Amino acid sequence: MLKDRYGRRLRYLRVSVTDRCNFRCLYCSRDFSEWLPREDILSLEEIREVVAAAVSLGVERVRLTGGEPLVRRDFPHLVRMLSEIPGLRDLSLTTNGYRLAELARELKQAGLHRVNLSLDTLKAERFRELTGVDGLSRVLSGLEAALSVGLHPVKVNMVVMRGVNEDEILEMARLSLSEPLEVRFIEFMPVGPGVSWEEERFLPLAEIMERVRELGPLEEVPSQGGGPARVFRLPGARGRVGFIAAISRHFCDRCNRLRLTAEGRLRLCLFSEEEFDLRPYLGRGPEVLREALLEAVRRKPFGKELSGKRRRPMRAIGG
Repeated sequence: MLKDRYGRRLRYLRVSVTDRCNFRCLYCSRDFSEWLPREDILSLEEIREVVAAAVSLGVERVRLTGGEPLVRRDFPHLVRMLSEIPGLRDLSLTTNGYRLAELARELKQAGLHRVNLSLDTLKAERFRELTGVDGLSRVLSGLEAALSVGLHPVKVNMVVMRGVNEDEILEMARLSLSEPLEVRFIEFMPVGPGVSWEEERFLPLAEIMERVRELGPLEEVPSQGGGPARVFRLPGARGRVGFIAAISRHFCDRCNRLRLTAEGRLRLCLFSEEEFDLRPYLGRGPEVLREALLEAVRRKPFGKELSGKRRRPMRAIGG
């Protein structure tokens, strides 16, 4: 069983399948420097090897992320490989949605259970300004495709920034009234070097929730997936709204996750620079890899202070 020295049982592994992305988002990779060499990226077989070892030690949930995972051409095959691992209960995806419409059905058939779609605005021009891409209509088509093929639940993640998109909080929350979506509002946080982090852009969770309450009282409901979000339902809503306090209310005491970077390093804490390189243990048999995972988990810190001074951007970590 993967349990750290603080008694936290680690059941959740986020896997970055690539550091590449087809967006240049304001708060993530607007000023990126260079991609990892392709030969440094884990192969599909290596990713499966790590995931299988983790599942054998009690990991139950795996989320595939990036960069943007759907830019990896062999991604649907990876989903099928992972979905066949005995004991893996939940296989999900985080995506910007740009290629989701064309791949949603294939991913569902391959064994993907659910999807989180990053969407910070419903305004086309603002979308282009935030992402560097004129692609809102494609992303909305991807959202519709995910719902139509039965990926469930579909969650929409909005990073709220004061003076940037806070005026869309209510419009985004209204999506949960008419559609079976979980719309999640996430506090703006520093995510690494070369990105636009300005403290005056920060909007605390309490203020975000107060604005959503303009649509009606919030009834708290159980969270699906065991993540850090507090989840609520508005009166008469088909879907739900969630809130993630990345800064104002830390959830380190409940952290149950590990992150595998695209080049095979186990990131023990999102806001810590400490990583454990798993590549020397690959191809040496499942017992060797399991021992490496157990050793890595012993080094997991309780938590770290948030900082915008990290060396690696979010796209390289698989946030």
